[in-house]
Amino acid sequence: MWRMEDVLELYDKPDEPDYPQVCIDERPCQLISEVRTPLPSEPGKPERYDYEYKREGTCNLFACFQPLAGWRHIQVTQQRTSQDFAHFLKYLVDVLFPMALMIRVVLDNLNTHTPAALYQTFEPAEARRILSKLEFHYTPKHGSWLNMVEIELSVLSRQCLNRRIPDLDTMKREISAWENQRNAVQATVNWRFSATEARVKLKDLYPCVNLS
Repeated sequence: MWRMEDVLELYDKPDEPDYPQVCIDERPCQLISEVRTPLPSEPGKPERYDYEYKREGTCNLFACFQPLAGWRHIQVTQQRTSQDFAHFLKYLVDVLFPMALMIRVVLDNLNTHTPAALYQTFEPAEARRILSKLEFHYTPKHGSWLNMVEIELSVLSRQCLNRRIPDLDTMKREISAWENQRNAVQATVNWRFSATEARVKLKDLYPCVNLS
């Protein structure tokens, strides 16, 4: 329960530019091309696609979401390894939030989501430099729904990835356009679940305390 309350209490904190709250996750994505050219739309008829398609492999999407600022960024990579995750953390620290004193990151418990990934990828001094700018807040086991970036990835799937995308370059262009539009309007999540509500609604998950 302490991990859940830790994340929920973080969400209750006000926006502090020096200490940004950033939710991070990733998801695989299939690359699929058309076998036949789709038929263009006509009056009264939408664009039509053939049921047959060709698999072009997979890619990975690293997503970070700053709910208090209504800002998100998606990085497309060819794979998802500990090293890829470490490079994404370095990108987060050095490129996306270079002026932050500390970045408070919310993560699930995937086996690559550990500080050890930095030491497996970079020299110890560099790994320590990156790690010193990160404050990790993990969701509990089976509690990844507490990570607000999950909601953002769901929106991405519905609005951008619900069609056949054949290659990495096209994927990057499509996601960049979606990202720019969402950031322009500062779309965010109206999060209402608090630690106080959790103690009431999820009271059966809390251990019983015998005060006698």
